[in-house]
Amino acid sequence: MKHLLVTGGAGFIGSNFVPYFLEKHPDYHLVNLDLLTYAGNPDNLKEVEGHPRYSFIRGNICNRELVEYIFDTFDIEGVIHFAAESHVDNSIADPGIFMETNINGTFTLLDVAYRHWMEAPFKYKEKYLKNSEHRALPRFHHISTDEVYGTLGETGLFTEETPYVPNSPYSASKAGSDMVVRSYHHTYGMNTVITNCSNNYGPKQHDEKLIPTIIRNAVRGNPIPIYGDGKNIRDWLYVLDHCKGIDLAYHKGSAGETYNIGGRNERDNLYIADKICEILDELHPIEKNTEFSPESRNPKPGTYKDLITFVPDRPGHDRRYAIDATKIETELGWRADENFESGILKTVRWYLEKYL
Repeated sequence: MKHLLVTGGAGFIGSNFVPYFLEKHPDYHLVNLDLLTYAGNPDNLKEVEGHPRYSFIRGNICNRELVEYIFDTFDIEGVIHFAAESHVDNSIADPGIFMETNINGTFTLLDVAYRHWMEAPFKYKEKYLKNSEHRALPRFHHISTDEVYGTLGETGLFTEETPYVPNSPYSASKAGSDMVVRSYHHTYGMNTVITNCSNNYGPKQHDEKLIPTIIRNAVRGNPIPIYGDGKNIRDWLYVLDHCKGIDLAYHKGSAGETYNIGGRNERDNLYIADKICEILDELHPIEKNTEFSPESRNPKPGTYKDLITFVPDRPGHDRRYAIDATKIETELGWRADENFESGILKTVRWYLEKYL
C-alpha cells in the first residue's frame, strides 16, 4: 500500500479528486490534510467517510511540526498539493494570507518531503531506491493555475514556455510557489511535477465563484452580477477532466516538467451567464420558481436573463486566458471528455439540487 498526502482535499478540485482516485487506484491510502477554511467543506467528502483507505487530518500546511508528523506516521511516498488560497477578489482585499499559505505553505511541504525522502541533493534514501524497482520514486505534484501567465490578447495560447507575468496578488503567490517547486527539482533533484490548469467548473465549487454565483442568484431571483462588459474570456475545464489529467501527470509525467491542462473551451463571462440562464429556463422555468428571495424583483422577470446586471470591473482584471494542452495530450494521452455545453448542463443540474 502506497501512502499519498493530498492537501486541500476538502476544497473544490480536491474533493472531486479524492473519490475519483480512491476508486481508480486500490493500492493507495490517501491522507487528506485540510485546514477547513471557508473554502473547505467536509460535506464535500461524505462519499468517502469511513473509507478504509482514506484518512482526514485537519491542519495547516504551514505547520511544519504537523507536516513532519504526517510524513513520519504514514511514511508518505507522494504529495498532490491542492491547498491554496485561490479567490482573486480576496487576494486584492487581503494579500498577506495568500503569500503565507501559497508560498510558505508550499515551501514547508517541499522541505519536509525533501528531508523525509532524500539523504542529500540528488540522492534518495535507500529504502525508496529499493522500492523504485516496483514503483516510482516519491513524487511531489504541485497544482497551479494559468493565471501565472498573465493575460492574453485576442489571439494566442498559454504554453509551458510562456513567461510568467502574474497580475494579481493571488496569481503572484501561485507563481512564487511554482518557482519554489522548480527550485527543489533543479537544486535538490526532487522528483516534482507541476500542472497549470485553466478555469475549473463543476460540482462542489464554492459559492463565491462565477458559475455557482450565477446559478444561486438566478434561482433566488436576485441580480446576477457580471464584471465590466462581460467580455473577459476564460478557458473552461470540467473538474473531473482536470482530475484525470492530474492522475496522468502524477503517474506518467516526466520529473521536473510542467504540464498545462485546459479544456479548449473559451467562453466569455456573458456567454456563461446567458447559457446558464437558458438551461435554467428549461430545467426550472421562472414562472414555476417559488424560491425568489423577498428582496428579489417583483413581479418576476420573464426570463432569467433579465436578472443579468453589470457591475464595476475588478481591479486589474485579466482580459483573456486560454491554454494550449498539446503537451499533456501528446505525451500522456490526456483528453477532456466534456465540452463546455455538456459539462455546464451537468453542473447546473448539480447546483439546482443543492440550492433547491
